[in-house]
Amino acid sequence: MREPVDGGVALITGAGGGLGRAIARRLAVDGWTVAVNDLRPEPAEETAAAIRTAGGRAAAFPADVTDPAAVDAMVEAIRTEFGPVLVSVANASGPQPVVGLDELDWDQVLTHLEFFVKSPLLLAKAVVPGMRAAGGGRLIHLGSDLFDRADPGWSGYMAAKGALVGLTRGWATELGLDKITVNLVAPGWIPVERHGVIADEVADAWFARQDVPRWGVPDDIANTVAFLASDEAGFITGQRITVNGGFHYL
Repeated sequence: MREPVDGGVALITGAGGGLGRAIARRLAVDGWTVAVNDLRPEPAEETAAAIRTAGGRAAAFPADVTDPAAVDAMVEAIRTEFGPVLVSVANASGPQPVVGLDELDWDQVLTHLEFFVKSPLLLAKAVVPGMRAAGGGRLIHLGSDLFDRADPGWSGYMAAKGALVGLTRGWATELGLDKITVNLVAPGWIPVERHGVIADEVADAWFARQDVPRWGVPDDIANTVAFLASDEAGFITGQRITVNGGFHYL
């Protein structure tokens, strides 16, 4: 059992539900003070309230993480209330329609880039100065194994997730001397609220291609993020860690 964190602040974007909520609650268990971000104030406060009820320390900071001014204001509000952000988890996402090439246009691709490239850039520029001043920190990005697996109609999403790998590896080389690590967690298919009920035949076909024959759960991702946020992961940077039960792409 790792030692609890003493006073560190972790920011998780898109934490009003799904993977973000699980990550926020897991980091709170480790002792992090959690800044819960979501575009929607009510779900963000629900996550923060659940953490406080469980004995943790958290507050909601709703903001549009694709807006430069909103990101700067949010990070400053967190610093004022809790201190500098030492762990930044870029989890926020947007609509993910299935759009084939014939219907795909640049604006739709830009929508994916807003969340998976622009938002992590804005977050990094806002939190890295505080990490440097504190002597180190963690930038953790949420990618997707769909970049490897591929699926018709998902090329815009896949392109943005691939670009995020480039940001991760480039920033890791820039920030290592500052004791700031930069890593990416690439989940497989982790069913959450929006997926609804999954038919048995779909599950059977999926598990036939997966070494661990069960659905991944949000805590599988949250536990990986928690490790990367910990002192034990201080020698790991520039990595893309796939968490998908050993799914076979071919």
